[in-house]
Amino acid sequence: MVHNDQYKFVAVINEKIEMGKALNAIAHMSLGLANIADDETKEKMSFIDFPDKDDEVHKSISGLSLIVLKGRNGEIKKVRNQLAEENILFVDFIETMTGDTYAEQLVKTKELGTEEHQYFGVLAFGEIEKINPITRKLSLWR
Repeated sequence: MVHNDQYKFVAVINEKIEMGKALNAIAHMSLGLANIADDETKEKMSFIDFPDKDDEVHKSISGLSLIVLKGRNGEIKKVRNQLAEENILFVDFIETMTGDTYAEQLVKTKELGTEEHQYFGVLAFGEIEKINPITRKLSLWR
């Protein structure tokens, strides 16, 4: 297992969206991030099982921090761009990914350019020393 003080997950959620949409975005981004991680990265994500007193196992939860921050649409775009520039693993979730069927969502997404999208959030995983400078000015979601 990787040392917990080297890596972390961080989500930046649009402070203007309602709680249900925020939770939906985090769930989708979490699934997507785990899906695109290669085996070496998954090892660094430190997924472990948590057995309880009754020997019931609560499976595959990361032993690392997942920090949830809030930001405005422009701040999320900026974070997304910086994550890409630093080659940090991330996924984002945009407004066109909601409602209708996934086929209709694909059409709506294709109609807009990257800068035109309304970002619900971005979720990243990587080295703390690389992520912190990108997200340090954002506040915790409370």
